[in-house]
Amino acid sequence: MSLIQPTAAPETARYRRPASEVMRLARMGSGHPTRLSFLRVLLRRLAGEDWQMDRPVWSVDARGVGHAVYRVTGAERTYSLVAFAHDLPPEMRSDRVIATAWDATFTLFDGDPTPEDIARLADNVPLQEAGRISVKELTLARANRSVRLFAHVIDALAAGHQPEAEEIAAVGYLMRTTAVYGSGKFGAADRDDIAARPELAAPFQVEMLTVWLIRAFTVDLAEHMAAVKGGARAVRLDPEIRRSLGVGNSTGLGMAPFIVRHPVLLNNWMTAREEALARVRAQQSASQAAVSHLQEVVVAAIDNAKAWRSEHPVQVPKLRDLRGDLDLLKQTFATWDFRQPHPWDELWTWGESALTLEGQEALLSLMLEPHGALVDDLADRMCADEAASFRLSGAMTVGELRGILETDYAWALAIDFTTPENTARFWYVSEEKLEPRLGDRATEDGATLEQPLCIARLASELYATVREMDDATPVASLLLAHPEHRYAVRRAQITRAHPFAEVQDNLIADDMLPIDLLRCKLAFFGASQFDPRSDRWVRINLFQGAPYPDDIKAETSR
Repeated sequence: MSLIQPTAAPETARYRRPASEVMRLARMGSGHPTRLSFLRVLLRRLAGEDWQMDRPVWSVDARGVGHAVYRVTGAERTYSLVAFAHDLPPEMRSDRVIATAWDATFTLFDGDPTPEDIARLADNVPLQEAGRISVKELTLARANRSVRLFAHVIDALAAGHQPEAEEIAAVGYLMRTTAVYGSGKFGAADRDDIAARPELAAPFQVEMLTVWLIRAFTVDLAEHMAAVKGGARAVRLDPEIRRSLGVGNSTGLGMAPFIVRHPVLLNNWMTAREEALARVRAQQSASQAAVSHLQEVVVAAIDNAKAWRSEHPVQVPKLRDLRGDLDLLKQTFATWDFRQPHPWDELWTWGESALTLEGQEALLSLMLEPHGALVDDLADRMCADEAASFRLSGAMTVGELRGILETDYAWALAIDFTTPENTARFWYVSEEKLEPRLGDRATEDGATLEQPLCIARLASELYATVREMDDATPVASLLLAHPEHRYAVRRAQITRAHPFAEVQDNLIADDMLPIDLLRCKLAFFGASQFDPRSDRWVRINLFQGAPYPDDIKAETSR
């Protein structure tokens, strides 16, 4: 339940962080999930509305091979995860995007599938890209087992006891997805076909629903195989252990360009989060219920940070910073004077000077938690009509355009793109899998096929063209003479009304870390336990600690 009621709309502008602070890679790469994250939005809706969940089909044999259907039914619509479990030889198991076989494959079906639908899907879903699905399907996904933990859980349950806590904590999931496709890929329904449905209006709701139901399937499959192996002595997972298991995910460069290519959507995500923080900071007082809740969630955050493991040289010091900051936050919350005027703003101001970037972004997440009634409505503002911003304004003058560049792109104009270190990389799309890749300009071919993802350089090149042009020249004339700047002009015109549209860093610099882009997006999904495996791909955990379909109704909307 909500712990506070919103006051009359406060003036929040003075409490909002500027884009120049928020949109830097180092800070974006320190992001944490919040109550506005997409999986939290989904769970609140499922718990708070009259959605019913069941498993009408379970046709899985003693080897753990077969199919199942998980159904979610609301007042107007039904969605069904159709899951296929496979007997995958170990030598074929791979998390790479070029894999051709998986331990399990899935689709989210729009409605209640008939036996004929399931037969059609059985011929196509296990093939993934090589198959074809229809507009009745909303997503296409696949997953592989965490082999050691999956086997350990089955053996333990079959023998009549629970798996070792250390083994569970070391991995945190029984399966990890290697792809969850939506938005029209491979024949699935387009986003525009479903965006008007209230339950799917927020970003990535069909993908989050797919993963949440996959989580239930992974546990059911392990318990089923344990029951087959152990017979009467087999037991089910302890509820606390079951809840501690999420769904793993391996995410690489394919996801990184998304937030660059969707500037209005990125702006709306960031604007919602920053407005939420500003609303909390603007509160004149703090209720005891909110303070108590804050002290509860910092303990949970500390436990999560202790369980969070990584050996990546970038992540190890970040984890050290986070753990130290969270300990400091726990101590500070216990002694903070929440009776002073504007206690939340004072707390935030203290945090900006006392905490690292990791700690500051964790504090943002913690401060939002007790304030659901104040901030949860902002989730409705996180989608975007990107077509509305596509049309260029040819009537804009070059003087106006130059002003936007000098003000909103000053960060880009300060970069010297004549130096090798500032143009060291290039983004391209692989011919084999049509996935984004990052090349080294000095040693690799392909720069002639470079994708326009370095907005900073595009803005710099546009500025060089318009710097000496007459102020009164219309943009239409500029683009007739220089059509190569069309994309950069559109970005500048979008930014005029969307201050958080651009990542304010050089995305082709030699020291740029793509994992910062990945973490930013994944935090908005609601991911935890970020574990970079290189500077270009990361493993995460989704829905760890969240309710399952069979117990979500016991949850509050808090």
